[in-house]
Amino acid sequence: MNRRDFLGFATGGMVAATAGTPSTAEAGDPLMTTETSYALTRPAYIDQSHLVVTDLGLVSGFYQSMLGLKVIEKTTSGEVLGVGSHPLLTLTTAKDAAVAPRNAAGLFHTAFLMPDRTELARWLRHAAQNNVVLDGASDHLVSEAIYLSDPEGNGIEIYADRPHEQWKFLEDGMVEMATRRLDLQALYDSAPEDRWGGMAEGTAIGHLHLQVGDIPQADAFYRDVLGLKLMARYPGASFFATGGYHHHLAANIWNSQGATARADNMTGLSDYRIRFNDREALDAAVSRLEALEIKSEKRDGGVFLKDPWGIGLTLSA
Repeated sequence: MNRRDFLGFATGGMVAATAGTPSTAEAGDPLMTTETSYALTRPAYIDQSHLVVTDLGLVSGFYQSMLGLKVIEKTTSGEVLGVGSHPLLTLTTAKDAAVAPRNAAGLFHTAFLMPDRTELARWLRHAAQNNVVLDGASDHLVSEAIYLSDPEGNGIEIYADRPHEQWKFLEDGMVEMATRRLDLQALYDSAPEDRWGGMAEGTAIGHLHLQVGDIPQADAFYRDVLGLKLMARYPGASFFATGGYHHHLAANIWNSQGATARADNMTGLSDYRIRFNDREALDAAVSRLEALEIKSEKRDGGVFLKDPWGIGLTLSA
């Protein structure tokens, strides 16, 4: 199968992930090309993520060869991967690691935000040339996204945002999003015919999408406790952000309705870090934790706690 046929198969065969009206966006629609992505300039953003895996070499190799991350640091139990000198993803393993069931709370996907559409196209060309299996592709109006999974089933999104000024906001302040079919072939054809050298400088974790047990409980925690704004709702999902971004965090119950707290040794998402550009917003979140007597501790230069499903998070400036 040649690359054009591969992409045609990928685009046509992802009904669940790409269901919806075909996109009306032009293939050459420009996307954000700023040095620092809009997502990272907001009052708070996702800085790093930590996965527990059973086969460190296999999973790390995938993130290096297929996603283009580099090993920044090696520890006795794992590796820290990132872009340039900036860490994004920590992978660790342990002898007692237990494979999390599909319906457990935890990670739905880690979303890697490309600096611009050209880098997204360049990655897609690399993926096609290396026979990377895609799970789907969608035009979300605010962004263009490609979905896949690592060798242990951890979901991944590779995406590029459209410029913030092109997003449409509703009267209640929520952002207009949709799930439309993405023309992968047009995106592939727009890629420069140069050598792909890995993830470009400026690539970041744009958002994390979580599996949780209950949406009202997620709203109460991420909106009312942490102070994130509810930016969109889908059936069975809420999307949260700061500073008018479409979402820094999302939570759904599509596979995990009724899920309880994760066991400490489960594979998948162990914890992540929310970095605050706005110190007052951080102080306000910590004050709410104290007022509600939610257990937390100072750790790694921030305040560590667990959400209602046992997923760890560190709040730091």
